This record gives sequence, C-alpha cells and structure tokens, in this order.
Amino acid sequence: VVTWGDAARGGDSSAVADRLAAGVTAIYSTDAAFAAVKEGGEVVTWGDAGYGGDSSAVADRLAAGVTAVYSNDAAFAAVKEGGEVVTWGDAARGGDSSAVADRLAAGVTAVYSNTSAFAAVKEG
Repeated sequence: VVTWGDAARGGDSSAVADRLAAGVTAIYSTDAAFAAVKEGGEVVTWGDAGYGGDSSAVADRLAAGVTAVYSNDAAFAAVKEGGEVVTWGDAARGGDSSAVADRLAAGVTAVYSNTSAFAAVKEG
C-alpha cells in the first residue's frame, strides 16, 4: 500500500507500513482515515483517530475473520464471520455501538450507512 496527501488525514501510513506491505485485499475510508482488510480478515487502520484511524480499542476483535467493512464520514463498521459487527471511530457517528451490542453480536447480513449513522439487517 502506498499513501500520500495530508499526513494527518491518512496520507502517511508509515506507522503501520510493515502491516500493509503484503496481503491487503481492500481499503475503505472515512473523511480522514483508512481501514485495510488483509487476507484472513485482519483490519489495519491509520489516519485521524477521531475518524477511525485508531482501532486499538477493538484491535483484538479485528485481528481476524472480518469479511466486510462499511464506513461513513467518521466511523467504521466491520462484519465478521458469523455476522458480528465491530465499530470504531467517532462515537456520535456510529463508532460506539455499545447500546445495541447484544443485537450486533451475530447474524448481521448487511450494513448500510449515511454520513453519520449505520443500519444493520439481520437474518430472519
């Protein structure tokens, strides 16, 4: 992965360059951060922490098994095998899904977003 542009908004990925050197299958973005999905479903993030560039709070849940990532202006939502949803980024824009965590623990089949929120469709 090669990045350029505004360093504070994701143009500088040097802090995670070793993790981006190989195996990246897709990259997603918010207004100021990126999330790369690697083979095996690991997610690597960089950019402005307030826009999802820092996923350290959920890193253990993003280490493997992610099958899809969705984003809005300032937050990300990752769907894992089995339909668990993991979110990070601006809490007010969907980065904090703790209020509905029990409903996002499994069975999610699709996620949709607008500029500041997410909606998930579950099985059945």
